[in-house]
Amino acid sequence: MSHRPSSPSPRRRSLLRGSLAVPAAALAVPALSGAAPALALRGRPSADWGVQAGDVGAHSGLVWVRSDRPAHMIVETSATESFRRPTRWHGPLLGPRTDFTGTTRLRGLPSGEQIHYRVLLADPDDPRRTGKPVTGTFRTTSLRRRDDVRFLWSGDIAGQGWGINPELGGWQVYEEMRGRNPDFFLCSGDNIYADGPIQASVKLPDGRVWKNITTPEKSKVAETLAEFRGNFRYNLLDEHLRRFNAQVPSIVQWDDHEVRNNWYPGQILEDARYTEKDVDVLAGRSLRAFSEYYPISTQRPGDRDGRVYRVLRHGPLLDVFVLDMRTYRNANSPNRQPEDATGILGAEQLAWLKRELSRSRAVWKVIASDMPLGLVVGDGQVNFEAVAQGDPGAPLGRELQIAELLRHIKHRRITGTVWLTADVHYTSAQHYDPSRAAFKDFAPFWEFVSGPLAAGGFPAVKLDGTFGPDQTFVKAPDRANTSPAETPPYYGEVDIDGDSGELTVRLRQQGGGVLFTKVLQPGRVGQ
Repeated sequence: MSHRPSSPSPRRRSLLRGSLAVPAAALAVPALSGAAPALALRGRPSADWGVQAGDVGAHSGLVWVRSDRPAHMIVETSATESFRRPTRWHGPLLGPRTDFTGTTRLRGLPSGEQIHYRVLLADPDDPRRTGKPVTGTFRTTSLRRRDDVRFLWSGDIAGQGWGINPELGGWQVYEEMRGRNPDFFLCSGDNIYADGPIQASVKLPDGRVWKNITTPEKSKVAETLAEFRGNFRYNLLDEHLRRFNAQVPSIVQWDDHEVRNNWYPGQILEDARYTEKDVDVLAGRSLRAFSEYYPISTQRPGDRDGRVYRVLRHGPLLDVFVLDMRTYRNANSPNRQPEDATGILGAEQLAWLKRELSRSRAVWKVIASDMPLGLVVGDGQVNFEAVAQGDPGAPLGRELQIAELLRHIKHRRITGTVWLTADVHYTSAQHYDPSRAAFKDFAPFWEFVSGPLAAGGFPAVKLDGTFGPDQTFVKAPDRANTSPAETPPYYGEVDIDGDSGELTVRLRQQGGGVLFTKVLQPGRVGQ
């Protein structure tokens, strides 16, 4: 690795310390429990929920914090942890309108450098009274072609009733991932399970009992804005995740469980657990909470409620195209219509993706897809949730839009596209090739699946032959909703070598095991 030292610096060693097993007693829970801060609080504000950085570029990045009371957000940055002669950034006033969360954009940062930052929260009535600083660090994107890139990806957190188990030390997979020292973490969706209440205990098939940390907001399906906020806040009760957030910047997308299983725009729910039946209302509340709880560049000129899809430039080697396969899709159906202009992306997002892929000059173009392409994901007995519907013939339904995109990639001679996803709660690798496909007007490519990080494991689903997938690797449980105590968390790792340009994908499981490795060569097709 040309820009990542083989031995961590003293600062990096201190950050990585403790990345092995952590006893359950060390699983600290923020004193705020889950309640909203009281407006009557006075004194020095506190940031017990930690800090996060996100959407980091060569010269900029976003820093997030949540206060326990009204406070002014101040960020200081430095080239060293001593914070001599720091640069100060004045952020927003944190208050109830954003659930006391706030994000500050840092600009003019040096490229390819370790940035140390600390967040200070100041009493609005007395700016001299500040709380204890909370520190974090991240690397800005390098603009040097020969500097390596490493990132991790996964998804599916706190799902199917499997929450933070203090008896098992919490979500220790975040400690392991932190020890991999990535440039960033790509979360491929299902950051929360707003439709999945978490109970205090769950009996396992072998008679053991799984114990969960619980909160009022996680005791029922999320409907109100406060309940959605509480779902995002629940994850931050885990100390390992808070330490991970303080060291590893994120790129975050969403999928269905941020709102409800298999939702689509315009859906009216028949689920008796919900008093609010309009899924568009629920989605609007969730998107607001999502935008409050992650450092994410969702707001664009003309966007009323923010936008999840975007492209992150990571120097000459990598562009990351973050998709939103949820907000603009058509209704779930048998998915066999011969014409489909809306598809799973919507016409506007598809046009954006084709345009941005054509403009990209990066060696590798990672398409961060919150759902897989050729895996058959059902929604009930006759409808389908993702792209494929099990018909191996010519493209139909949502496949038509993906066929249009793949044709565009081929005809514009866009090389280096790799698809990364989660969603199905197992890990696998698929190679798509026109020689095996019913639709042949595309160039071969790879799709890699990882997850879950902290949710139930599920058996593998069938492949759809329309785009000619060959599943070269799969690891999945043989029954539905296996607990994290039975099926270890999965995450993926991508290394791009600055000298050769090779991209190496490793599918990993908690415990350090590499399950599958694939090395891809730059500028080639048909690998």
